[in-house]
Amino acid sequence: MSLTDSQFMRYSRHLLMDDIGEEGQTKLLNAHVLIVGLGGLGCPVSLYLAAAGIGQLSLCDGDTVDQSNLQRQVLYTPEDCGKPKVACAQQRLNALNPESQINVYNENVTGQILAHDYSLVVDCTDNLDARQQLNAHCHQQKISFVSASALGWEGQLVAFDFAHNTSLCLNCIIDKDSAEPTMNCGNSGVIGPVLGAMGSLQATTVIRILLGYFKQHGQVQRYDGKNGQWLSLNAQADKQCAICGTQ
Repeated sequence: MSLTDSQFMRYSRHLLMDDIGEEGQTKLLNAHVLIVGLGGLGCPVSLYLAAAGIGQLSLCDGDTVDQSNLQRQVLYTPEDCGKPKVACAQQRLNALNPESQINVYNENVTGQILAHDYSLVVDCTDNLDARQQLNAHCHQQKISFVSASALGWEGQLVAFDFAHNTSLCLNCIIDKDSAEPTMNCGNSGVIGPVLGAMGSLQATTVIRILLGYFKQHGQVQRYDGKNGQWLSLNAQADKQCAICGTQ
């Protein structure tokens, strides 16, 4: 496909970059990204990906907007309280970029939702079971998986390029039979901009993957917002892993 005059203007700051250009922008326009979770992470992820020109975004979340969300979930306003998050998000994203097709699923992620053809999946949930479900699906379908989380002052991101790597997955790092963490944003709190930082990093990672610049398969990146420090950890594949193990 060739870009229209309007698209040349809208995405001009991408087109000026030698490592994106018209070819790279066309890749973004042809992509279909599933975002699961429209909370503190899903809000910045969806905003930046829609603005960047991802051609199709599918949003999955069965929750409604609550007043306590407004401290960090930047898609929503007080008037949205009580309304489905995906409906409010769809309205905002359509206003931001009418050319991006926004599909919404006002429910928790299911196999039927995952059955569609996605370029990659972004995990913005706060649920370990959902993360494991997404990890297993992406590994099986050989598509990339970008997952992040945040609590208090700290955030964490890990991404997997299953199109080019068959081993090392989320289950190697956190076993699927592990208990759900007892601490979460609801009972322990979180700094809003930390979620913004991690969500922005997720969106950047999605763009890097779609353009072919991602090389940190399974590398865990941790952010300490209180001390302003980043730490990268290299995970190891588990040969006994129930999802990607070789034995």
